[in-house]
Amino acid sequence: MKISIDIKKRLRSADYVADDALATALQLALDLGRPLLLEGAAGVGKTEVAKALANAVETNLIRLQCYEGLDASAAIYEWNYQRQLLSIKASEHEQKSSREIEDYIFSEDFLLERPLLKAIRQEKSPVLLIDEIDRADEEFEAYLLEILSDFQVTVPELGTLEAVSIPHVILTSNGTRELSDALRRRCLYFYVDFPNLEREVEIITRRVPDIEANMAEEISRFVQELRKEDLEKTPGVAETLDWAAALVGLKIKSLTGDLETIQSTLICLLKTETDLRSITPEVASRLAGKAA
Repeated sequence: MKISIDIKKRLRSADYVADDALATALQLALDLGRPLLLEGAAGVGKTEVAKALANAVETNLIRLQCYEGLDASAAIYEWNYQRQLLSIKASEHEQKSSREIEDYIFSEDFLLERPLLKAIRQEKSPVLLIDEIDRADEEFEAYLLEILSDFQVTVPELGTLEAVSIPHVILTSNGTRELSDALRRRCLYFYVDFPNLEREVEIITRRVPDIEANMAEEISRFVQELRKEDLEKTPGVAETLDWAAALVGLKIKSLTGDLETIQSTLICLLKTETDLRSITPEVASRLAGKAA
């Protein structure tokens, strides 16, 4: 697919292995100037997409981590109240009217830019990552839609602050709640799944120095099979890389070798007590046999 070749190469130069579909989605988002909503299970690498894109297009990454109760003051802007109070105190001995003091303390000198305002005031378009938007509530989505539609922020004391540049916007969602139709309509959409075997092997070989090709393939096969088990927390790509690095550090050449040591390293992949108990040595041996 010609449209994705350039961005794929640039992402690879940033050590991110994207398939054709994801590369095309990113290329369209850049070409059309539209936000891209990445949805998928936790651990599939959605956040890494934004980081890699920022590296690929050689620009800043500005990240807004969403959470329950997130409001405009934390996401867009707020006033530096401590500096304002100090300035008011210092002005007590000056011959200034209350209007002059008010105009001064509500100037840009006292404005704290939070991620959304900061993103539209960059000289060069940054990548704006709005991470885990599904953790924020619908009221915050309304704030967000205004910015994504007009790329401007209204500060009552200063007026409307228009964008210096239009950011490349990436939103991620783990699907913990349904997003509004208005937000979905505003964005291009891509579902990020766990990588297939071939792509995960390439990710491992690129990100884990000195790993042998056959070992990278065994690790990927093991993890692919592990994800089919009934787990509370399915291991993502980051966990795969941690495990690969641990095995290389322990100089393990094959998953069918020291099964006791391999079993002890599963803490890199499994993140709950229930999952650790469910993957018994017998289960691990069976998965290692399939991976060999």
